[in-house]
Formats: sequence, C-alpha cells, structure tokens
Amino acid sequence: MIKAIVTDIEGTTSSIDFVKDVLFPYARERLPAYVETHADRPEVQHWLHEAAREAGLVSADRQEVIDLLLRWIDEDRKATPLKALQGMIWEDGYVGGDFQGHVYPEVAGKLHEWKVRGIALYVYSSGSVAAQKLLYANSEAGDLTPLFSGYFDTEIGGKRDADSYRRIAAQIGVPAGEILFLSDVTPELDAAAAAGFTTTLLARAPATCPADSRHRCVPDFAAISPA
Repeated sequence: MIKAIVTDIEGTTSSIDFVKDVLFPYARERLPAYVETHADRPEVQHWLHEAAREAGLVSADRQEVIDLLLRWIDEDRKATPLKALQGMIWEDGYVGGDFQGHVYPEVAGKLHEWKVRGIALYVYSSGSVAAQKLLYANSEAGDLTPLFSGYFDTEIGGKRDADSYRRIAAQIGVPAGEILFLSDVTPELDAAAAAGFTTTLLARAPATCPADSRHRCVPDFAAISPA
C-alpha cells in the first residue's frame, strides 16, 4: 500500500524546456542587477557567502561571486546557493506575471485524485524549496500547493544519494517501501530504490520506456496507479 508519493519536477510534473528555456535564461539575464540591488538583504548576503565558500573563494568581491554564479548557470551546476538566488529572482517573474509554472495536462487531476485517496504528496527537486513552491503556486493549472504536504531540495542531500531518500522517509514518517518516488532520471530512481522506495520512471514523449528498465516505466501520470 502506497501511503506517500514523492515527485521530481523537471521532466516529471513539468517540462524540462520550461526550466531550460524560460526560467534559466530569465534568472541569468537578471542575476547581476538583482545581486547589486539586493545585496543588503540578509538572505542574499547569506547565499552569496555560501557560494563563495563552496567555490573556495576566500576573499572574493561581489563581481567575482556574480561571475561564479553565472558560470554555474551555464554549467547547470546543482549548487544550493545558486538555486536559492534563482528562486528569489523567479519570484519576481511569477509575481509580475512574466510567466506561469508549467505542468503537464494530466498532472493536476492525478494529484487531486491521489490527495482525495489519502496519499500524502511531496516534492523532491534540485531546485530550491522556495522555487518549487513558486512553480506550483503559480502553475498553469492554478495553485497546487494545498495538495502537497512537504518539499525537499538538495539541502537534504543529492538526488543520486540513497541516504537522501532515507532522510526523506524519516522526515515523512512513512516506511520506505510505502513511498513511491517518481522521476525521469534513472540514477535518482536507483538511489531511491536502494533506500527501499517503490519507484516509477517517467518517459514522456518523445522519450520511450527502455526495454531493460530496472524500474516500472510509464509515459505520463495517467498511467500511474499507486497500490
């Protein structure tokens, strides 16, 4: 019996293209000015410091840290300080109506269905918790945040590390075997399975399910039937 579902975002509930072609360029274009105009905010100072610390920069000036963050964006670096700052910039975009969070057409209906069935829903993404909440609060299907019981990002650990999923299970308070993890990335599913999770691979068109998949594979949420 599945009592909780933990879902990835990119390629799972939402298009990778939305993140790659809309969110990332939006943050990259605005990051230098945002840092310069918000550098006095404690949370911005904190994440700039954390970025410099992670890169081993002992006495970096503000421009050096900005250059570092831009390089991380270009490298698609899964760095927590970068994700936090991107989330702050995206908040301005959502609030200003520059874009809405993409979700695949069948996702909202299935999330509502699972919620009604008493299955607790969670998100685990490399994007910051703040960015996750923004996407779902401002989605094309309306505010989906009331459906979720919690959110996890890389502060709990890397998505390809089995210990991350053990920590999630402990925080959720549900046995690992009763948690279903959804993702389009096989190494993430491997890590979740190693922690005892039930797993399902999303292979959205034009991708197809690999014949040798180690995980149950479906083309979309409509094909998922938690038991």
